Amino acid sequence: MSGTDVCVIIAARNAAETITTAITSALRQPEVAEVVVVDDASTDATEAVARAADDGSGRLLVLRLDVNRGPSFARNMAIRNSRSALISILDADDFFLPARFANLVGGDDWDLVADNIVFVEHASVRDVLSGSVAQFDADPALLGFAQFIAGNISSRGARRGELGFLKPVMRRAMLQRHGLSYDEQLRLGEDYALYARAMLMGARFKVVRSCGYCAVVRPSSLSGQHRTEDLQRLADADLGLLAQPGLAAEDKRILRRHERHVRDKYRLRRFLDLKAADGMAAAIRFATSSPASFLAVVRGVAMDKFDALAKSGSVPSAPEPRLRYLITAENAGAQK
Repeated sequence: MSGTDVCVIIAARNAAETITTAITSALRQPEVAEVVVVDDASTDATEAVARAADDGSGRLLVLRLDVNRGPSFARNMAIRNSRSALISILDADDFFLPARFANLVGGDDWDLVADNIVFVEHASVRDVLSGSVAQFDADPALLGFAQFIAGNISSRGARRGELGFLKPVMRRAMLQRHGLSYDEQLRLGEDYALYARAMLMGARFKVVRSCGYCAVVRPSSLSGQHRTEDLQRLADADLGLLAQPGLAAEDKRILRRHERHVRDKYRLRRFLDLKAADGMAAAIRFATSSPASFLAVVRGVAMDKFDALAKSGSVPSAPEPRLRYLITAENAGAQK
């Protein structure tokens, strides 16, 4: 294998309806030497459908877990069972656009490199497949650590677009040099945590604004579902980052902000869970257990009620565009 060969790893659970498109889009890329699918104990026909997507080139490997272990474990397993110098993540309900890697993996000025993402509702996938994706100038730039962390703090009421959604190509040598792998305790934000740890260890994260990855938005997508404890574990992961030596003051400040942002989401969700399961008295005991919990719950409940009132009295808004980009035309220098 050469130093520019790519292994595409796909963690899949109950993805029988989408896995063929994902695998096919990867095998069509000339730079792809391996596609490793890990079926994470699916209860549907994901494994069989994935095997049926084999193009006969010998590049597809399908593995199966009998017990659900989560995307981090599945991705680590895929990496262990691959050899290529470059590793690319692909979610099982997403797909690559043509010539994605030809436009992405050149040069040696990066350890992780990612391109723009187009978000598309399932009903509009044909628009993307027919070539209607906007063309942006590449405009390559290195992503700073504080910039990356700040880019993962979502705004209430805004469509989600955190930089942790990026799906970079990673150099295997960089992961091995720093002993990096996905945190198997995380089922939410596992990409964010890995990229952040890599950057703290000096990895260069290059972003190009041309678009090569399509993220299909589905109400049933596993990436859109998480448990309350997943938020707590993600906030704890930030504490682990804060414990790393040599952090600059600005890096610490923005990490603390992200940790509070996630922790407050956990506190509100925990309050609501307790209210539903054990009644208001138990929920209030949790809310008053600390000033931070009290403030997070009061603020969260108030904002939820405000949003509900605003929606009930608002004028119907214009329909959302069929295609939405992680990095928008306004700051990406879209070609006319």
